[in-house]
Amino acid sequence: PPDTPGDFSCQTQNMTAVTCTWSQGRDTHLYGRHSSKYSLSEEFSQNSVPCTVSCSEQCSCSWDIGQQKIYNITLTVENPLGKKTATEVFDVTHRIYPLPPFQLWEECTDTEIRLHWNHQNKGIELFCQTEVLQPNGKAELYNSSDVQLHHTSITVGGLQPYTKYTARVRCGAAKHFWRWSEWSKAQTIRTKEASPSGKLDIWREITPVLGGWNVTLFWKQEPGFRANGRSISYEVTWEKVEDSSKPECISLSSAYNSTRIFIDNHPYRISIMAKNNVNYSLPSMLIIPAATGNSRSTEKMLSGSELKEERVNGTENGILISWDLRHTYDSYIIDWCNFPMLQPCDLQWKRFGPNTSSALINSAAFVPGVRYNFHIYGSTANRASLLEKKTGYLKELPPLFDPKVKKVELSYHAVTLSWDPYPTNEIHPGFLRGYHIYVSPVQEDCNLKGSKKHVIPGGSVLCKYTIENPEEKRYTVKHLMSNTKYKLAIKAYTAGGELPGINFRYIDTPFDSDMLYLLVLLVIVPSLIVAICLWKMKWVKECCCPVIPSPNKSKVLSFKEFKIGSEKVLKISDCIPDTLAVDNKSEAQKL
Repeated sequence: PPDTPGDFSCQTQNMTAVTCTWSQGRDTHLYGRHSSKYSLSEEFSQNSVPCTVSCSEQCSCSWDIGQQKIYNITLTVENPLGKKTATEVFDVTHRIYPLPPFQLWEECTDTEIRLHWNHQNKGIELFCQTEVLQPNGKAELYNSSDVQLHHTSITVGGLQPYTKYTARVRCGAAKHFWRWSEWSKAQTIRTKEASPSGKLDIWREITPVLGGWNVTLFWKQEPGFRANGRSISYEVTWEKVEDSSKPECISLSSAYNSTRIFIDNHPYRISIMAKNNVNYSLPSMLIIPAATGNSRSTEKMLSGSELKEERVNGTENGILISWDLRHTYDSYIIDWCNFPMLQPCDLQWKRFGPNTSSALINSAAFVPGVRYNFHIYGSTANRASLLEKKTGYLKELPPLFDPKVKKVELSYHAVTLSWDPYPTNEIHPGFLRGYHIYVSPVQEDCNLKGSKKHVIPGGSVLCKYTIENPEEKRYTVKHLMSNTKYKLAIKAYTAGGELPGINFRYIDTPFDSDMLYLLVLLVIVPSLIVAICLWKMKWVKECCCPVIPSPNKSKVLSFKEFKIGSEKVLKISDCIPDTLAVDNKSEAQKL
């Protein structure tokens, strides 16, 4: 059986005919004379509706309106398996679906568009809505405030000069709104030209020359700047500050964003304006100070040659610059070159407010291994003064080459390396932080006192010494063994590391003769003495350790025993003396 008709609705576009539409629902799989049949009837008049049903994506049926305004329409769908109905009651004057507006035309100024159109819905009061597509892709809707029968218009304000807009219109019944008409054809409109809005952001680069200065001027459009015209040019004017001499002026096309002028040693006021077919923009101004009596001191003042250049660090998102606040300035400017090794270097600059003391400078041109120099200026009353100088890398890379050893001094237990001064100019991909010295015996791993172990690919262990002073040009490695073959190398390093690979230099420490003398003194001489002593043992013994005779074995005691108590007593008659000595009388008396 058929489904109940869905989305059954009736409406009129011109108050002369009514059109009802509905959806068929599911497929009944009945065809030919068994397919679903539709019929419409009106309950108030008890008549069938004289219309022919046509179906594609939707079904529809239209008939002319007579005097009747209110209808009660019953839609019947029927096949051999069943029948379904749907009902719609409506007032025709409440079901107006207008035809879309046509013949759009416009009148415009630099900031307003007055859009006009006609419509075919005669005798119907319409309320219309205009859609304006902005240059940023955003669509804004504007409702017309008046109701007219045949012709209407709307004024849209607050637009940008010399800008393309796309507009279209739709309308609905003003008294009993039912639904919007289809959109009209889109109309593309361009507002008229006006004076450039906003100011140019300007900067300069000053180079001393004979008799004055070469001033290279740069400009770019500020975020709020608009050309407001078909074509634009730039007018550069410069004049002395202190007198009323005639200003000098040049005009440049929109293809230029810089120019160079020459000024003498007087103070100058420089202004740059954008110009289109209507008028000029507001001027942007710079004041170049006068040169002092000492041209060299003036050059230093402008170039900052006496300022110490501080190092700054890069991050993943840019290079962080910070500076000290000075309350005498109303803004700060940072300038740098995107391509410092090229000429021109593509000078860039950014301005910051008086309370800003740091900025993350980023650029699509920044690459690792390139040194960027930044100058920080304070500005007040269009006069800029150089305050600080910074230099740094987005990311440091290893050095391009290693130091060249010019002299090797060998001793028995040390080696002294001397190398040429290492260049630290801007061609290097990082700041020189110091040097690494690698040492190792050729035949074995290294383990020297005061060094750190460093394992290279292949598993060999080297001794590593770190020199943290980049200005050092001499170093002595101690605690080596004499008469030994060593390999050594010196490498420069930055925050990005050192150059891959080690190019070794081979040395042989000399034989230590002092050690031979010491060996002779401590080993050979004592051994010789011991051998001699062993050879002349008896003589040495008699000289150094004579035998002390035992009294008990003396012939003196080999007499006939005569004891008094426990002591042996010698009788003179039993002794044959070798020598006879006569004592003096006093001793004899005692005896």
